[in-house]
Amino acid sequence: MYYDSVENKHGLKHDPFKALIAPRPIGWISTVSDEGVLNLAPYSFFNAVAARPNYVMFTSVERKDSLRNIESNGEFTCSLSTWDTRDGMNTSSAPVDYLADEFALANLETAPSQMVRPPRVARAPAALECKHWKTIEMPDVTPGDDNGHFMIIGQVIGIYIDDKFINDGVVNTAEMRPLARMGYMDYGVITPETTFVLQRPSVQDDGTVEPAKGEWDGVYR
Repeated sequence: MYYDSVENKHGLKHDPFKALIAPRPIGWISTVSDEGVLNLAPYSFFNAVAARPNYVMFTSVERKDSLRNIESNGEFTCSLSTWDTRDGMNTSSAPVDYLADEFALANLETAPSQMVRPPRVARAPAALECKHWKTIEMPDVTPGDDNGHFMIIGQVIGIYIDDKFINDGVVNTAEMRPLARMGYMDYGVITPETTFVLQRPSVQDDGTVEPAKGEWDGVYR
């Protein structure tokens, strides 16, 4: 099939776009309101966008609590959502009142951050402490309107990693069993059994490309 994605005339039960851009990491965003109320919400349009310095972004449909708090206070954390915390992540997605504390609703303990005010999820094996850099309104957003899509970009200024997932100087991400969002209400989980290594190929003097062979040599390229 082929369809015009602007007109969105696909003829299917649901828009298939999110099912094609998958799997997507989940940004489990924690913020604090001006009143001191904690907010926790998962965002499936989330990813790293730069390495030096480290930046991450997530996108909010409409101007939700997370975005309001971040623009007011300039800080947020992103906790890694895993198989073990899937129920808490799902509960924290409920569209509750602005003054509701999703940590309490999802029965999740907090752990203090080092450089920002919002805490992280205590059970999360890793978390990012972020400073708000910029909010970008998508082109279809009417200026001054709370509807539409907003991209929030933050600089990562601190990173927490549970030491038990660091082996020989390398983070064992698969052992954390992070969740990923698929299409519709589908999720996936990364495990050691579904993880594999591919070394990058090398370019020879004559310009030909030689495929990588064998196990990873430990050199990050």
